[in-house]
Amino acid sequence: MVSKRDLCFWPVALAGTAAGAQILSGWQSHSMPRYAAYLLLGMLAARLRVSLPSIQGTLPLNFLFVLFGVAELTLPEMLLMACGMSALQSCWKRQGWAGWLCCWRRVSAIALATAAAQYAFTATAVHAGLLLGLLVAATVFYAVEIALNRGAGTAGLRRHYPYYLAGACAAALMSAANRYVGWQTALLVMPVLYLIYRSYRLYLGRLDDERRHAEEMAALHLRTIEALALAIDAKDHSAHDHLQRVQIYALELGRELGLKADEMEALRAASLLHDIGKLAVPEHITSKPGRLTPEEFDKMKIHPVVGAEILERVEFPYPVASIVHSHHERWDGSGYPEGLSGERIPIGARILAAVDCLDALASDRQYRRGLPLDEAMRTVRDEGGKTFDPRVVEALSRRYVELERRAQEHQRSMTLSTGVTVTRGSAPGAGYERAAANGSGSPDFLECIAAARQEVQALFELAQDLGNSLSLQETLSLLAVRLRGIIPCDSIVMYVLRDDVLVPEYVSGDEFKIFSSLAIPSGQGLSGWVAENAKPILNGNPSVEPGYVNQAGECGKQRSALAVPLEGLNGVLGVLSLYHAAADAFTKDHLRILLAISSKVALSIENALRYRQAEDSATNDFLTSLPNARGLFVHLEAEMARARRSGAPVAVLVTDLDGFKRVNDRLGHLQGNELLRSVALGLKDSCREYDYVARMGGDEFVLVLPGLTPESFVGRREILEQTVADAADRVSGAELVGISIGEAFFPQDGTDAEQLLAEADRRMYLRKRSRKLAAPLVGAGAELLASA
Repeated sequence: MVSKRDLCFWPVALAGTAAGAQILSGWQSHSMPRYAAYLLLGMLAARLRVSLPSIQGTLPLNFLFVLFGVAELTLPEMLLMACGMSALQSCWKRQGWAGWLCCWRRVSAIALATAAAQYAFTATAVHAGLLLGLLVAATVFYAVEIALNRGAGTAGLRRHYPYYLAGACAAALMSAANRYVGWQTALLVMPVLYLIYRSYRLYLGRLDDERRHAEEMAALHLRTIEALALAIDAKDHSAHDHLQRVQIYALELGRELGLKADEMEALRAASLLHDIGKLAVPEHITSKPGRLTPEEFDKMKIHPVVGAEILERVEFPYPVASIVHSHHERWDGSGYPEGLSGERIPIGARILAAVDCLDALASDRQYRRGLPLDEAMRTVRDEGGKTFDPRVVEALSRRYVELERRAQEHQRSMTLSTGVTVTRGSAPGAGYERAAANGSGSPDFLECIAAARQEVQALFELAQDLGNSLSLQETLSLLAVRLRGIIPCDSIVMYVLRDDVLVPEYVSGDEFKIFSSLAIPSGQGLSGWVAENAKPILNGNPSVEPGYVNQAGECGKQRSALAVPLEGLNGVLGVLSLYHAAADAFTKDHLRILLAISSKVALSIENALRYRQAEDSATNDFLTSLPNARGLFVHLEAEMARARRSGAPVAVLVTDLDGFKRVNDRLGHLQGNELLRSVALGLKDSCREYDYVARMGGDEFVLVLPGLTPESFVGRREILEQTVADAADRVSGAELVGISIGEAFFPQDGTDAEQLLAEADRRMYLRKRSRKLAAPLVGAGAELLASA
């Protein structure tokens, strides 16, 4: 059956048929071979159609031959060719009466459009020329075709009109070539036109593939964003569905306020990811069931900055990071992190701030119950012009009821299966943490009472012993003896934390050599994990301790470990580890006992370490780390006692830096201190392992050199002078200082420490005085030589 739309075009079909019949009745042709060639090319081009960017539908190429025929053919020839091309194009694969009637109507419309174009060209080209005549003919042809065939009116004309004008220009070029070269040139048009057509189709195909790929990547991008938002939501259970609701509110407000396409996409992503920076905020702050302290709020305020830094790495094609960075800014400039105000805040951030606040007020949080939506909206409305953009608040106030209904309609679960229980899986590869049984069968209540009294007595004695000594080794030795009576073990190791490395300060029991050689970085191995996390481990595997296995070919035999952290006033200061050769040898009672005494043990060890430090500082020089005068006298007396027994000589060298005051005056005291440290290090490096270097004070150093004879002193003095010169050059870049050295030998120059030091000091000052007297003479001699 024929549709109503086809029936309304009967006048067009009849008029076109009548006009065509009348024109064809007066057939005339100037050259049939030429016309046959043109007709063949036109019929071949009838099936070529191209898709144009940003235009719906396709554009046929046969209109180019219609315009060319307007200029080169007679009206009957052109009409026959135009109708033939239209019939081939329109009636291809038509079926049924409706299809054939539609084809008839389209051919009739082309006939009328062609005739109109011919008359327009004839009337215009005579006075305006070929090109302008074809432009007018193209305009008339397209307008009539649109009006009769498509019904698109002026809108269709505006979309397609430029391409028809371009066709008129191409037809003018073909007509000029035909007139000046010959009509045979038209035979070359079709191959060239087909090549252009194929190239253009391939180009459009690639564009379509790229567009499809871009759409797929955009969809993947959005799904990735949603997955990341789901991860954030899973971390903060109190914000369930918060992100999805904020996104719905924000996007609707963005459309209401007329945001551009890229701003909408940025708002879509930012509404899901605005809280990603909270991953850097400790969970005990984000989940705190109460008000934050100023320090906690300072930590919370970093989340917009961190979130923006994370999202900048994603390199979104739209400004997501700036919205996340500014979504806690306030309209009056009192927000954070930058204190932006008014229009300086990105519009997406202003929308997100108001929406985020409304949803937060209306939702249950861990520190308060949610408000009714109307009351929450009143709170947000009151903040318009202060906290929030008044324009955003006004739009939100008008639409919040509708948006809430839409959010509930689109609500979908965004939770992970964190609460499920997985029943499969027998055990982890390392097995479960286990505690040894406390005994077989049910213990007698008398045994329990006796064991409890013994435990209390042992802990009391341990507490007394720990408070009786300030020596670290004595404290740890007493601890090991007492612990063995309470907790059976094969080895006890007390690790002390120094520069993030656990060093065995005390080792007792089996495998002494292996445990004494360990150096465990904090966080590594069993004891390192205990130190880093400040948590105990029950029946851990000792083989994970770095260096415990494959230590010089030896393999440790310990199979279980009990380790507890020792926390002092300033954090973890060490780890107390007990090892046993049996697997799962320690019980929960053993852990309980160790935890009960760990604070007392830590305090005792901390006091012993401080006492050791104070003792070391009493005999060591703080600036150079060399022994001071007190340490020197103790060592020198011991060295002379040894020399008396063995009869070996001992040399004492007293040194003083020459010109050190010039260094302080020219370069400052800080540089002078650096010079003293460099000289001390140089003197120590130039000595043997058993030699002794001390600082008496100021710029005086003393060396105790066992076995040095007067004959070998000169060579030693030259080495020391060169050492000081090198140290001065490293620090100041010039040899500003020298060294004066005085020597004394045991027993020739004295039999006690004071005599030796006094004699060496006297000789040192004699050499220093002789140098000072020689310096002016050398200067005067240089002046005499210069004057001569």
